[in-house]
Amino acid sequence: MESRAGLDGLQTRRSFLTRGAAGIGSLALASLLNPGAFARGARPTNGSDGSLGTVNPRHHPPRAKRVIFLYMAGGPSHLETFDHKPKLAEFHGRPIPTSVTNGQQLSPLNRSTNLCVAPQTGFSTCGRSGQSMANLFPHLSGVADELCIIRSMHTDTFVHDPAHTLMCTGSMLPGHPSIGSWVWYGLGNESSNLPGFVLLFSYGKLFAHPLTRQIWHNGFLPTRFQSVEFRSQGDPVLYLGNLKGVTPGRQRDVIDAVQALDEIAANSVDDPEIAAHVSKYELAFRMQTSVPELTNLASETEETLAMYGTTGFDGSFGSNCLLARRLAERGVRYIQLVHLDWDHHAKLRDGIQLTAKEVDRGMAALLSDLKRTGLLDETLVVWGGEFGRTPIAQGNLDNPGRDHHHSAFSMWMAGGGVKAGYSHGLTDEFGFHVVEDPVHVHDLHATLLHLLGVDHERLTFKHQGRDFRLTDVSGRVVQSLLA
Repeated sequence: MESRAGLDGLQTRRSFLTRGAAGIGSLALASLLNPGAFARGARPTNGSDGSLGTVNPRHHPPRAKRVIFLYMAGGPSHLETFDHKPKLAEFHGRPIPTSVTNGQQLSPLNRSTNLCVAPQTGFSTCGRSGQSMANLFPHLSGVADELCIIRSMHTDTFVHDPAHTLMCTGSMLPGHPSIGSWVWYGLGNESSNLPGFVLLFSYGKLFAHPLTRQIWHNGFLPTRFQSVEFRSQGDPVLYLGNLKGVTPGRQRDVIDAVQALDEIAANSVDDPEIAAHVSKYELAFRMQTSVPELTNLASETEETLAMYGTTGFDGSFGSNCLLARRLAERGVRYIQLVHLDWDHHAKLRDGIQLTAKEVDRGMAALLSDLKRTGLLDETLVVWGGEFGRTPIAQGNLDNPGRDHHHSAFSMWMAGGGVKAGYSHGLTDEFGFHVVEDPVHVHDLHATLLHLLGVDHERLTFKHQGRDFRLTDVSGRVVQSLLA
């Protein structure tokens, strides 16, 4: 009786009123409709474990089942990747015309004299579709006909942290859920043994761009939609392995005991986070088997490993791309690969060649492998960073860098219902402003959700009295990107 009274003391006012006013009637009705619902150890059937999602059925027929976002942290230069500007070569070393900048505020990091910098790499026409791409990507150019290149992206800030936050959460303010958490919350998870949102990091040889992990947080969504990072050294997932001497059977006993205590508390306290903890314990137990199997690449052929440019689970971008394919095969809903080597403020010519080489083979292999296995049609692959770079110099003109630029940059998508071999949008002759078919970050998010069968205006979560959504109060589906 003492312990029972102690638990009753945890009741909230809401739970007390609920039980007092309608609790008996609700229990009676539920028991008639589902006699087994109150059996000990029964699992929730309304998707409270995150498996079903809140958009069930979809708002409209989906074109994609999952997303793989290849996130190039630091701001890849569109002028050295997918937006060729011969005019910059003509103006190399000359001031950019004031008619182009038109008084626009530039990043305060720039200490140059507004001198134009020629593209630091050559460009070629690739594929039957004639996609214009930098020569930095010899492998990706081989799958150019799969790409839907967007050359008219723009965002709201040239500062890294808020730009990352906007691209990954739809808001420049911290504390909002990431895209992956929104997708998991809306669509649920096809895998019962892996989380619905997985993060994979890779580090280049130049500079590990600093990031705050809160941009991949569940924010105000329930904690069961929190991303899980898979690491390349040591245990793939922290604290997943058992201590020495702890057998799976004993671990199962611990989880059952914790679950029983949680169920007692859930009957006394109206707190949805208790169910979240139960489901996370269960998922962690199943991951003790599924994660080692996932990261064991022994079943992959030598040809496949060579295609990705990896020898195994080594933490490289190529290895992470191979893991992304394996995660997609196992039904993970949202997979984000983060490469931390794109902040080229100096020695851009040398730096971007090295960084592009780090990712080129892996992302081309991923697209080819997804197509080979029949997964590309149902998997949306997205490539890009938080913003672009200026057409003017930063540092020495002999091997200059480029500063942050938010008014224009490039991204690409592939698979999952987008046009293949298509280029969208246009910037001016200097790559400074978008002049045709602009695409804001909110538009990108709205289009991404649309391809998953979700109306971005209807995927909401009430927080502090307001219905929040990934696209905030704007965003439109860019219909011309759709196949």
